[in-house]
Parts: sequence; structure tokens; C-alpha cells
Amino acid sequence: MNYIKVNLIIIVRSILFFTLLITSCSTVSVYSPEAYKQAVDLKIESLDLMSYATASYEDYQEEVEFLKTELKKAYEFARGRPNNEISTQQWEILIDEDRNLLGGFFKRWQDENILSQMFVDEMQMIVSDAFDTIIGLESGKIDPSELK
Repeated sequence: MNYIKVNLIIIVRSILFFTLLITSCSTVSVYSPEAYKQAVDLKIESLDLMSYATASYEDYQEEVEFLKTELKKAYEFARGRPNNEISTQQWEILIDEDRNLLGGFFKRWQDENILSQMFVDEMQMIVSDAFDTIIGLESGKIDPSELK
């Protein structure tokens, strides 16, 4: 378990580092209060829902499906903004069921039906960091009112 945790933390932090590095070197879209609020709201909702993964997936299936739809909306919103490729990629990584972030967490919960508290706690920290990357990318953008 510790080996997986260490690898996941390294992966998330590497993504954050390279994202920030690329962001500082490339053109990015302007700040969007809507995108920022969306990311913060979805972070809170996701971490909250994850805390119920120690109970049967079937009891929370509707909530998971609803949240997955909201996450896809956020991804599509990011994808539709000009010069927003990095943020779009971060959303894609976060929700991908074949990766080890939120999408993979929900898939594992569905497959295993009940997850251990220790696993849930560790994954909440990792998913929180991934959301913080998205939130940080958005908050670091230039406000349109500052453009001249």
C-alpha cells in the first residue's frame, strides 16, 4: 500500500511541476471566475462523496453518476476555452477511469463495492492535490480586466 501511495504522490507532484513549468512558458487563457468556482465546488463535492466509499457503491451510485456528469461538464467547459490546453489536460487526467485519480477511484469503488478507510483517506489527499493543481492553474491566469 505504501509503495502505491508513494508512486501516486510522485505522479501527482510531477504533473503539478510540469504543468506549472509549461504554464510559465506558454500562452494560457484568461482567468474565468466561473471555471475557478466550478473547480472549487467540484473539489468539495468529490472529496465529500469519496468519504462514503467505505459503504456500498450501490447506495451511492446515483450520486457518483451525477458527479461524473458534472466533472465531464467541467472538462468540456475547459476544453472549449481558447488557449486552455493545460487545464483541459488536467481535467482529463482527473476524470479518466483508467488512471489513478478520481475517475479511477470511482471505478475501483464500483468494482470492489466497498473500499477501506485507509485507501479512501489516501486517495482523498491525492485527489485534493489534483484539484488544487487545476484551481492553481485557473487562479494564476490574467483577469480580463487587466488586459490592455
